[in-house]
Amino acid sequence: MAEVVTMPKLGFDMAEGVLVRWMIAEGEDVERGQVLAEIETDKATVEVESAHTGRMHRHLVGEGDILPVGTPIAVIGEADGDIDVESLLVEVDTPEDESPVPEVDTTPGADPADALEAPGDGALPGGVKASPLARRMAHEHGLDLKTIQGSGPDGRIVKQDIETTLAAPPTPTAVGAPAFTPVGPPPADEKVPLTKLRQAIGRRMVEAKQQLPHFYVTHEYDMAPLMAQREQINAMLAESGEKLSVNDFIVKAAALTLREYPNLNATLQGDHVLHHGQANIGVAVAVEGGLLTVVNRDADRKSLRQISVETKAMAARAREGKVKPDDIQGSTFSVSNLGMFGVEDFVAIINPPEAAILAIGSVKEVPVVEHGEIVPGLRMKATISVDHRVSDGAEAARFMQALVKYLEEPLRLLV
Repeated sequence: MAEVVTMPKLGFDMAEGVLVRWMIAEGEDVERGQVLAEIETDKATVEVESAHTGRMHRHLVGEGDILPVGTPIAVIGEADGDIDVESLLVEVDTPEDESPVPEVDTTPGADPADALEAPGDGALPGGVKASPLARRMAHEHGLDLKTIQGSGPDGRIVKQDIETTLAAPPTPTAVGAPAFTPVGPPPADEKVPLTKLRQAIGRRMVEAKQQLPHFYVTHEYDMAPLMAQREQINAMLAESGEKLSVNDFIVKAAALTLREYPNLNATLQGDHVLHHGQANIGVAVAVEGGLLTVVNRDADRKSLRQISVETKAMAARAREGKVKPDDIQGSTFSVSNLGMFGVEDFVAIINPPEAAILAIGSVKEVPVVEHGEIVPGLRMKATISVDHRVSDGAEAARFMQALVKYLEEPLRLLV
């Protein structure tokens, strides 16, 4: 039996992706769960795993190709036997938009409206040869391909050549010129192109703020018990090199509280609200050029240690541009923590299609009143942003109050 592998949809707003690299060559055996290829989306480079076991019979697209979601990219079948690939592809639903992706002249100043479909060897007007991915990267960064030496076959410019050019220091304008001018006019304005990730963040945040009626509820928590509990646990974990963060406690606490308030662990779907059975907590991670949300699935059913290990591993992959599809898909509620930057409190924008997001400030030592006396205390502010179409202020306030029993009585997180 043969199976057609298609360009996966890695996120609800993904329309196309770039096949960066094949990890399994034609004729090689492949196991279910093995990484087939690296796919570049607007957000990250994702390792796509095989859903089938068999042999890679044919690559249907090449490295660097830009493809709509749902496009057939490979055929996997049994090790022995012939496969009628053409007949097999007829049975596969093709994406709605089958028009070819135009090849764009990336010379600075060129109008993208004058796009031409490049010949099969990737040559542009003027004889410059470059892969589709290299052309796109050059266009994003305002590079003139005519000034770049290609290292690919027949001098073809590839992704590595663009990265090398971007990493190279600027060429001095004159021999012996000083490295800097201590006194003089201010620097000239610099036009910095938006990365694909920043563009994607911009589109989603504009959509969220325009289409989701946000409201916000802030609560302050006594963090002294949790910080003491964390110190004890980390002392026990010291030999293993592991360390729990404050955010690990918050992720578990939020997930457990969502069991009591399923309306905030939900998605609005037309005339009804879908309450999710799983508490999949998205954790915002700062990466080069923007933010990615990695997903800790079933966080209400995991130990603090498991949450910590999994979140750190996913965050590392995100920063390396090597995330897996499950790392960034399927969140039902998000947590955004800026406490490590000394931020006292802030509000976050909801991550569609979720109904709420929790913004976490720093744990600060402040004077508090206890039994009529001013004493030192540890306090943390958190603000929940909620879609008013799904919930209201009273429910959000009760959710924030319910968090108290987990954040101020952290032993509940361990049983």
